[in-house]
Amino acid sequence: MSERTLVSVDQEAGAAARAWISHLETERRMAAKTVEAYLRDCGQFFDFLQQHFGALVSISMLSALKVSDFRAFLANRRRGGTSSRSLARQLSAIRSLFHFMEKQDLVKNPAISAIQTPKLPHSVPKPLSVPAAKKVMRDAHEAAHHEAAKWVLSRDTAVLMLLYGCGLRISEALDLDAEHAPKPGDDVMRVTGKGSKVRLVPVLEPARTAIEDYMKLCPFPLEAGTALFRGVRGKRLNARNVQLLVQKLRGYLGLPDTATPHALRHSFATHLLGNGADLRSIQELLGHASLSTTQVYTQVDRAHLLKAYESAHPRA
Repeated sequence: MSERTLVSVDQEAGAAARAWISHLETERRMAAKTVEAYLRDCGQFFDFLQQHFGALVSISMLSALKVSDFRAFLANRRRGGTSSRSLARQLSAIRSLFHFMEKQDLVKNPAISAIQTPKLPHSVPKPLSVPAAKKVMRDAHEAAHHEAAKWVLSRDTAVLMLLYGCGLRISEALDLDAEHAPKPGDDVMRVTGKGSKVRLVPVLEPARTAIEDYMKLCPFPLEAGTALFRGVRGKRLNARNVQLLVQKLRGYLGLPDTATPHALRHSFATHLLGNGADLRSIQELLGHASLSTTQVYTQVDRAHLLKAYESAHPRA
């Protein structure tokens, strides 16, 4: 835990916060980035409380907070330009902290339960069309940076293939180590997703070939325990590099602003659904913990829903 987060709390409250973070990491097995975000959110909450009351945050202060205090924090963040989605995440982090401290018999404050989560704007995934996705896969070499080394072009193609061809999150693709690459003849690969959950993902022949081509050209030793995808200096490839790549592709191929690395994952799911795949299978492929998360894709592909209705209903 960053000590910067604990500047606004006293010793006892700081110890409780450290125990909470340890609980998230070890027992809840939350992803590192999620824990980092929760930590940052509670740090901002602590900073606000210190300024609000003019004293270090203590267990007794947290126990005595009123509904108006929580609302004052949310209003302060809103005035600072924080979106409803970010506010909802911050409130979720704070609730998690208070729930943990209540279980530890440190703090019991019913006021947190009276705070309503900010309403989120309804949104659905914005996938690429099938022709656009094919263009990205086919023309990435010419579109991105034709002056780059051949191994870099091969690397970029392999990463894009994993995002669209296997539906990986960008973090899942870039977290792969060399030994995770599919071997010749393999039709699945092991991927570690959110919460360190491992799943098997089918690998199409073009994706496997793209990875093999990249590994042959990569100038850095791809040994077990080292990153599969490397930057030009040999370190693990950064997500920002992939985001910039897709940004260049947007301009070159005339794609909409919604074309992002994550949109390729959305496209993977939506195109599968449109071709008859069932939601349970897509849930497993995407690594979603809940089917309700996957169901958002049914709002994208209404044609598939109508087709399923017409083929299944007795009076259709």
